[in-house]
Amino acid sequence: METNTYLSKFYKGTKGPTLEAIQYFMEQLDFPQNKLKIVHVAGTNGKGSVCEMLSNVLEKAGYIVGKFMSPHIIKFNERICVNHQEISDEELEKYIKIMNPIVEQYNENHSVKVTLFELETAVALLHFVSKKCDIVIMETGLGGLCDCTNIVYPMISMITSIGYDHMDILGKTLEEITIQKAGIIKQNSETIFIKQEPQVNEIIEQTCKQKNNMLHLISPQDWSKPEYNGEYQIFHYKGKQIEINLKGKKQIGNACMVLEAIKILQNKGYNIPEEAIENGLKTVVHKARFEKIYEYPLMIFDGGHNEAAIQNLKETIKQYYPQNKKIYIISILKTKDYKTVIKELIEDKDASFIFTDGTKDKDEVKCYVEKETLYEEALKYRKDNIYMDSLENAINKCKQECKDEVVFIVGSFYTYQEVIQNLKK
Repeated sequence: METNTYLSKFYKGTKGPTLEAIQYFMEQLDFPQNKLKIVHVAGTNGKGSVCEMLSNVLEKAGYIVGKFMSPHIIKFNERICVNHQEISDEELEKYIKIMNPIVEQYNENHSVKVTLFELETAVALLHFVSKKCDIVIMETGLGGLCDCTNIVYPMISMITSIGYDHMDILGKTLEEITIQKAGIIKQNSETIFIKQEPQVNEIIEQTCKQKNNMLHLISPQDWSKPEYNGEYQIFHYKGKQIEINLKGKKQIGNACMVLEAIKILQNKGYNIPEEAIENGLKTVVHKARFEKIYEYPLMIFDGGHNEAAIQNLKETIKQYYPQNKKIYIISILKTKDYKTVIKELIEDKDASFIFTDGTKDKDEVKCYVEKETLYEEALKYRKDNIYMDSLENAINKCKQECKDEVVFIVGSFYTYQEVIQNLKK
């Protein structure tokens, strides 16, 4: 069986709010989710960073750690890892052969067919059981309440920042979106959350109260003395100095959530020494999140594609590169709010902007806003230093002509593979 061909047949988007298919899978597979210890992570931004930091610390502590995240950056197998080892093609094929008759049986009796994310969630759970994982870090795909990962019963639920994204599915208001994210809060468990707007906090607090769930509420005032020493971000949290490898002020809050999760796990009997915490936070890498991908000229990739992520990107650029000349290479999926992204980025009056329409591979997921449309939107705000080009040409020109500028490639995770391949030429 050619796995990529098989996987390509599945719908890659989101269907109506239902857990019916994944529940059916779990029944047929003898409920693999109940055989695992799970930390469940939801949120608009920051989920991936939290998953990477926590899994890295637990691995340094000697545990077998499963990690389920999406989307992948280069290869599908990245979504399912055990101790940073991606699921192999052979393993993936083995689980697909198990799943295929179950999928076919379900599809025969339902008008709405199984999606790729439903399939991969089931495959991930089977893989983690097979590998005898001590603990699994599981990221939601979209929302929480009706996300197909929500068939798990976690030891800890972690909800990162909540903002406006996927509003066509999750709701038009922060309250509606928060209710969806709060869907991962389970009865008699524990939840970690950083204080946000009062209406958001209230929903999280009330949900925890209703479910007898212990809420670990973090306030931005709980960390102090943030600084950057040229290599690590340094801050103090509950009397301890912490150093993290990930860049951007938002990562400090994400790290505090991880530290809170570690404390809960320690209280549950997990042996996580200070050395593992220190090494885990200082060595973690998160691909495509303010990642330096080229040295001369300096190129940084960030997949941020919603208002909150772009604001965080702007803040991080201001923190690390306030005096540098900047060039932005921008590609945006049609499913994203490209007008807001452009409005936020175009405020950098001294920068130049090159608008592209993404990668050459334009399947149903990788469908980008045309560069002409992005350019016309940018013209509403400025007439100078805005250009159109293909992604490949834009990168090549910057490689050849840029000297002191910092080049930021932003707007979509899906361009990462082509960008990296181009830079390796």
